[in-house]
Amino acid sequence: MHDRRREIEERLARVTEERIEPAVYTQLADLTLEVWHVPFNDDGTVGEPRAFAEAVGQSYEPARIGDRWGPAWGTSWFRVTGEVPADAVDPEVRFDLGWATRRPGMQAEGLVFRPDGSHVKGLNPLNSWLPVAPGERIEWYVEAAANPVIGGYRPTGLGDNRTSGADPLYSVSRADICTVNIEVRELLADIDVLEALMHALPIADGRRMEIAYALDRAMDAVDVADVVSTAAAGRAELADLLARPAYTSAHRISAVGHAHIDSAWLWPVRETVRKVARTAANVAHLIDTSDDLIHVMSSAQQWEWLRDHQPALFERVKAQVDAGRFVPVGGMWVESDTNMVGGEAMARQFVMGKLWMMSELGVECEEVWLPDSFGYTAALPQIVKLAGFRWFLTQKISWNTDNLFPHHTFWWEGIDGTRVFTHFPPADTYNGTLSGSELARAASNFREKGVASHSLIPFGYGDGGGGPTREMVARARRTRDLEGSPRVTIETPRAFFEKAEAEYADAPVWAGELYLEIHRGTYTSQAQTKQGNRRSEHLLREAELWATTAAVRGLLDYPAEELRAAWKTVLLQQFHDILPGSSIAWVHRDARDNYAQVAESLEAVIAASISALAGSGEQEVAFDASPGALGATVVMPPTRSGASSTSRLDNGLLRVSLDDDGVVRSVYDLVAEREVIAPGGAAGLLQLHPDVPVKWDAWDLDRFYRHRVTDLTAATSVSLDGDSVVVARSFGSSTATQRITLRPWSRQVDFETEVDWHEREKVLKAAFDVDVHTDRARYETQFGHVVRPTHTNTSWDAARFEVCAHRWVQVEEAEYGVALANDSTYGHDVTRHPRTGGGGTSSRVRLTLLRAPRYPDPETDQGRHTFRYALVPGAGVTEAALAGYALNLPPRVVSGEPVAPLVTVGEGAFVEAVKLAEDGSGDVVVRLYEPRGARITATVTASFDTTEILETDLLERPLPPDSPRAWDGSSLLLRLGPFQIVTLRFVRP
Repeated sequence: MHDRRREIEERLARVTEERIEPAVYTQLADLTLEVWHVPFNDDGTVGEPRAFAEAVGQSYEPARIGDRWGPAWGTSWFRVTGEVPADAVDPEVRFDLGWATRRPGMQAEGLVFRPDGSHVKGLNPLNSWLPVAPGERIEWYVEAAANPVIGGYRPTGLGDNRTSGADPLYSVSRADICTVNIEVRELLADIDVLEALMHALPIADGRRMEIAYALDRAMDAVDVADVVSTAAAGRAELADLLARPAYTSAHRISAVGHAHIDSAWLWPVRETVRKVARTAANVAHLIDTSDDLIHVMSSAQQWEWLRDHQPALFERVKAQVDAGRFVPVGGMWVESDTNMVGGEAMARQFVMGKLWMMSELGVECEEVWLPDSFGYTAALPQIVKLAGFRWFLTQKISWNTDNLFPHHTFWWEGIDGTRVFTHFPPADTYNGTLSGSELARAASNFREKGVASHSLIPFGYGDGGGGPTREMVARARRTRDLEGSPRVTIETPRAFFEKAEAEYADAPVWAGELYLEIHRGTYTSQAQTKQGNRRSEHLLREAELWATTAAVRGLLDYPAEELRAAWKTVLLQQFHDILPGSSIAWVHRDARDNYAQVAESLEAVIAASISALAGSGEQEVAFDASPGALGATVVMPPTRSGASSTSRLDNGLLRVSLDDDGVVRSVYDLVAEREVIAPGGAAGLLQLHPDVPVKWDAWDLDRFYRHRVTDLTAATSVSLDGDSVVVARSFGSSTATQRITLRPWSRQVDFETEVDWHEREKVLKAAFDVDVHTDRARYETQFGHVVRPTHTNTSWDAARFEVCAHRWVQVEEAEYGVALANDSTYGHDVTRHPRTGGGGTSSRVRLTLLRAPRYPDPETDQGRHTFRYALVPGAGVTEAALAGYALNLPPRVVSGEPVAPLVTVGEGAFVEAVKLAEDGSGDVVVRLYEPRGARITATVTASFDTTEILETDLLERPLPPDSPRAWDGSSLLLRLGPFQIVTLRFVRP
């Protein structure tokens, strides 16, 4: 039996590949080609893409099949002409740009225009056909993009247009008119589904051999010398099997057309703009020519690109949105990272994305769509619920390397207790093709079997776009009700979630973050991108606060459009392959330029606002945007206290001792009368590890990096500069200069580390050996913090050997804590170590400063960097959080008069944003939260006229009050639960 089955399979493979597939098309005529290559720039880089209106008017030269075209990132426009024979039956055009691989979206692509600028469809290696009609006179313009193949995880210069070279990469290999032999194509589709089902069934399943024998009979019925005439006979042998209905208990799959399009990755943002258009054109045509496809597209940014760059296509797609066939999902500006994005920025991803889709498309999304982000913050459930979402979808947690996530459908609970209904597609892909193996995996892998029966699969080529194909739709039709297969229904995510939640309302609860056990290096790679993000988030906070204060007091107009533009730029850079540092060099160069432009714009807004507010006074005042200030106060000159030398800094509150090489060996808390540094330990110690992950260079920090470490203790110089000890060190090809400062009356030790980094495949950390015995650490996340164990009791604990934090980390024993705050760092690790010379353990808290991966950017992080961080002895959560804000929001000192805050909030709550309302009404919006995980009562007071204070969702729409609120016309008594976010709208007369 085994030999017979193998014989059938081998026969089927050969006949299908060599005889049936070639018989799908019969060539009728060649097309005539002409070409215009977009010229190089004066600096030798390839020219940027040109719009159709410009390209159509260029002088085209004759071209032939086999001609080379396309230096990396270049664009060539082909004019294609010909005439379809009037008697052609089911004609199509095949156009092959000379594909380098079979993977769509990762190489050359094309978009085909008619002379009037309307779109035919896109081209990629698995979707290279174009529709025509008998007798049609063809005149098309093909925008061909020579995107290079950047794969293999090896260093390459192809990721930057400055180093990618001028040699052409591709050559057109086909451009002809053909007849499509429909019956042959349908036979192939029948074989495709049944063969895949056969392989998916258990070997002992009788239906497997039944399918094998039917396929064998089909091969007998097809005359290999005349496939076209005998394809129907082959199909007849398979008809009975395809007509048999699925089992009543069959797993049910909601199939959703999808094209994951990374807003940047192995291509720059400017190329994503074109990828969106190519994919949208493909999908629009497939929807127009089928009655069952439903396709989803996330990211308001990508929708806006389509509107702005291809308005005719946007209107075509918008009509399909109105018909319910082309469905906006996700409601975010981009599919962002969620680990490193700040709290207010995370809220704005949903606010700006959802408002755009509601305004431009008339759709309010209720499902968060984040299939590919690298882990999910525990703050997210509350944020998404406050933005009006009901459901959450991702797939990425299936990439875990250590622990199999126990659920596919569950309630996800965040740090405040908010729960959101969540689904992970058990097919373990967001680029599904509806193959038999994928459907079988979805059914067998589904961990809720027995209590639930529904799962979802997004299908369509993705990462670089492409979307669903007619072959995938054909599979869906054949597996809608097929014996031995799950039942597949193409439908919307909403339809799936409504069924899944109704079926499994009492699904299990997963509390806390969805930590991804891979890609831990993304918290650190491309340090300048991360610094740009952090700085931009805080500049936006300052700009909105001071501009709002000035506008409410009638001093300046509120720069709403300028602020909105800055937010759009920052939110785009938070895409999950930009902020994590996992894109090509070109992307990160663009990000640095974008951050510089944002800084210039926002600094101008801040300066104008502060100038207007400060007036003409001559005393020094400090504008402080941190949560407990929000105004400007007179600067009091500091008084010196204590003494300084290269071996000791003392300000009467802390005493810092350094060894001869400038390594901090002691920090003594004079107030608490206790040593902060563990015996034999250090503070701010730079450590260097090898960093050669198994596969994903920029993404991964593999646990074995810890096997080797070099402590960078040797100094080339140690000197005193006021209240600072300045230490210079050299290592490898790099240098580091540390400025260790103890300011008068400060309760923290400040470190400023400048690194001229020229290492390769190394990781640089800053270590603090803290004499605190604890089995857990607190890490700031959006609108609060998460607690993670520092032990490795379980495999889940051990897998968190590198984690993300925002502005601070804190460890604590009994009533004494120590925090480490930073101005731009996200990667951290906290471990336990036996105390030298005594019992118990101490805690080693480390910041990850720099990495040096070689792929996809071989020059990652090379050059100069500056990091600021501070050790804060005696810090509880509040003190840790305030230290983090202070490092990121240093006061701005100017000459002028004090400025009272627009709003004051009682002790215990932190203000995260002060702004004017999105709707242009002039109302003031204040977002605040509880940071410690406690229940508090806070009084919120406005210093301006207001007729009403409303609690709203993140989109600034009123929420029904959960209890009566005491408001006296200017003050509101507010009760907040642990980590609760509250948005207040102050209605102005």
